[in-house]
Amino acid sequence: MEILRLFDLLPYIEETYPNQDAAIAGKQNGEWRKYSIQEYRNLVDKVSYAFIKLGIQPKDKIAIISTNRPEWNILDMAIMQVGAIVVPIYPTISENDYEFILNHCEAKLAIVEGHEVMTKINNILPKVPSLKLVYTFIDRKQFPYLEQLYQLGEENPNPEELEKRKQAIGTHDCSTIMYTSGTTGTPKGAMLSHSNIINQIMNLKQTPAKWSKRALSFLPLCHAYERMLVFLYQYLGMSVYYAQNIGTIAENMKEVCPTMMSTVPRMLEKIYDKIYTSSKNMPFLRKKIFLWAVKLAQRYVIQDDERTWWYNQKHKIADKLVYSKIRKNVGGNFDIIVSGAASIQPRLASFFSAIGMPVYEGYGLTETSPVIAVSSREKYGREAGTVGLPLPGIEVRISDEGEVICRGHNVMLGYYKDEELTKEVIDEDGWFHTGDLGRFNEKGQLILTGRMKSLFKTSFGKYINPQVIEEKFSESPFIENIVVVGENQKFAAALISPDFVFLKGWCERHDVEYTTPEEIVKNETVLKRFARETAKYNQFFGDTEQVKKFVLIPDEWSQLTDILTPTLKVKRRLVCARYKDEIEKLFS
Repeated sequence: MEILRLFDLLPYIEETYPNQDAAIAGKQNGEWRKYSIQEYRNLVDKVSYAFIKLGIQPKDKIAIISTNRPEWNILDMAIMQVGAIVVPIYPTISENDYEFILNHCEAKLAIVEGHEVMTKINNILPKVPSLKLVYTFIDRKQFPYLEQLYQLGEENPNPEELEKRKQAIGTHDCSTIMYTSGTTGTPKGAMLSHSNIINQIMNLKQTPAKWSKRALSFLPLCHAYERMLVFLYQYLGMSVYYAQNIGTIAENMKEVCPTMMSTVPRMLEKIYDKIYTSSKNMPFLRKKIFLWAVKLAQRYVIQDDERTWWYNQKHKIADKLVYSKIRKNVGGNFDIIVSGAASIQPRLASFFSAIGMPVYEGYGLTETSPVIAVSSREKYGREAGTVGLPLPGIEVRISDEGEVICRGHNVMLGYYKDEELTKEVIDEDGWFHTGDLGRFNEKGQLILTGRMKSLFKTSFGKYINPQVIEEKFSESPFIENIVVVGENQKFAAALISPDFVFLKGWCERHDVEYTTPEEIVKNETVLKRFARETAKYNQFFGDTEQVKKFVLIPDEWSQLTDILTPTLKVKRRLVCARYKDEIEKLFS
């Protein structure tokens, strides 16, 4: 059957994979709660009937404010089926952001998860006149809840009206408004059509192997990349298992044994650091073999025909002695790990691919539905340090200023209620301006080199691309996050957020008393160690790009402190504002 709207996936899945073990699954009371495609469809229809009974009209906006869970998909499909528009919102943002987004999109109904989010929404209700209904996922004694929504739909079936609404929805109609979390500025609502996302699915369906049947999902469904991938998993008949939270990923991987998942580079860095440091208590000979295998993996060339016969022989030995044991500990039988949201260090892409966890990089933005380019199985479709080839049907070129621009079926309908801003990013010829700097190599693979807005010029007139420096320095196990600054200054400097777990271990091994983060970042021995680390990575850069001074930040940089986005990218503008005094001291 032809899939023209995203909810068309449901009858397609039921027809194509009727005996699937689980369409979607999540943990409930310590056990995996699996939903068959038949139960999934039945619940979607019940919620659709409930929405119709509640007076939801086509084009009404309904917000989902929740972490990943099977009910997220049920609501998503039900909202689209009745012709309403899904507005996914992160469950980690401030009351002010909720107030702005819900007012801006004029949300009529919101379904919220968690007591904290419920309290925030309750506090702003008087300031959001459009919001007539609020539902919670479980009974929290304050608002109606999901089970009651199912019950309402069951008591008021209306298949004729539902079918009429579905038939009225076109493939180019808006299916969702996704507000960019972003690292700067006010949230913008990118309007994506059914066609935008369906084209992504159809152009990516060849990427996973046919045997790949279990996906683990932990990146937020509020993020365009994860949401599109979950649609792809469903189209391919893959069971989607939702991790409970970031802290349980390792445990959930061992339980689910996924064949595919998506992640962000920072998560892979943490896994790598854990693998690397696991060798410290090994017997001498075993440690020697382990570290040899790790170094061999970092030199792995992803294209099969570009590895030497001698390398492949050593790789076979390393796999038997080391890599197979790592895979067993991780619990994965991976076909693909998709890395997105930021550039991954080439050594990490090589390492994970070498140990049997092949890393595929993707690149795109919310506004491009989201994928512009991605690794693929075709020749030259995948290489460390690149984000692969542009998707079919998408034109990509580099502007005279070095900016990556694209046009095609992936470009959004526009920003909701903001024609002027839409015209700023989509020119008269339909080219979407990404704001990213990039280039193509001789094989046609896209290489990203930074953000246009991140570039800064020193007082000597030299341009510096901080992201390149930050990515290199982030290879250090001592560094959790780093922001390079120096606009109109004589040199580049850095704010460094240490990896305090690693630092604590280092202090124990070197007889340095570890007290509190506030005190340890002032410790002379620690500062000298970070100075040596800075000197080590400065060698990779010219004199004007080198970090001449740094300050260690004792605060946690996380989503909870609002420093990191949900995909773990640093909000540069916020860091510069919050640590204004520290930056001034660096240059005084």
